[in-house]
Amino acid sequence: MGAKGGEGMEAVIFTLELLRRIPKNRKVTASQLHEQLCAAGFDRDLRTVQRQLEALSEQFGIERDDRSKPYGYRWRSDAKGFCLPMLTEQQSVLLALAEQQLRNLLPAGLMKSMQGFFEQARYNLVPEESRAQGKDWLSKVRSVSETQPLLPPKIAPGVFEEVSNALYEDRWLRVCYENKSGRRTTGEVMPLGLAQKGPRLYLACRYRDYDDDRTLALQRITSAKALTLRFDRPPEFDLRRFDAEGQFGLGSQGRIRLRFRVRKGAGAHLLETPLSTDQEVREVGDELEVTATVEDTFELEKWLLGFGADISEIRKEPAAELPS
Repeated sequence: MGAKGGEGMEAVIFTLELLRRIPKNRKVTASQLHEQLCAAGFDRDLRTVQRQLEALSEQFGIERDDRSKPYGYRWRSDAKGFCLPMLTEQQSVLLALAEQQLRNLLPAGLMKSMQGFFEQARYNLVPEESRAQGKDWLSKVRSVSETQPLLPPKIAPGVFEEVSNALYEDRWLRVCYENKSGRRTTGEVMPLGLAQKGPRLYLACRYRDYDDDRTLALQRITSAKALTLRFDRPPEFDLRRFDAEGQFGLGSQGRIRLRFRVRKGAGAHLLETPLSTDQEVREVGDELEVTATVEDTFELEKWLLGFGADISEIRKEPAAELPS
């Protein structure tokens, strides 16, 4: 490909990257898009981005808010946005399943922000009127909950957007928080991770001038504002380890070697879905003797109690004290 062809392809890629970064449920300025594109390795000046946005606003369903400067851009509410039309049928089925699973777990505002992806999956599953099999896909798949489903708690308007933006861009976040006792505090936090636990969303964060990591329930954040000041993520923080230590529960008492006996009928599922990678199961009459290394959390205690009279001889030993 000659120089002209190479430049043309680079221009196309630049345009696609610009379209991909325009949000649907909030406005973004040309300067913000310019900053994102520069960070992604696209060496263009701000004026080039502005000209491109003006041209794209005429060709696509992009709304420009020119009531005040800097102008804000977003996809119109009725626009399909910029999506990938090449999803396979398998990928579309997985997205359709994800929508069913998340419908009663995530706040309405968050589900709305994902709507474009779900619509694209549905469109791909029924691309043509003549494809009878495609029409049947959505009636062939369903997500079934193992526990009593609960409606998600209400999250104050704008909180999730501010939290997710600050988390994505490594910006300090000012929050007003109300704990279970009704006590309200205001402070600036370093957002480090977001986790969903059942129908609730939790933010792992670190308050300014403190070294310990904490967890805030999003439904208890009464207001949030992403600040312009960035921070350097602490290299020692690991969200997976944070979760493994039980920080999104009511705390962990440490790793233990758990042993118990359970009636075969009640515990047979543990043969297919083990408690841990080192789980061992031994048949003892009409019971299963199960041994596994797990975190000793409140959730574990609730799970054990759920077996009722079907479980016996529960023993917990500190994992670190076991012989290797």
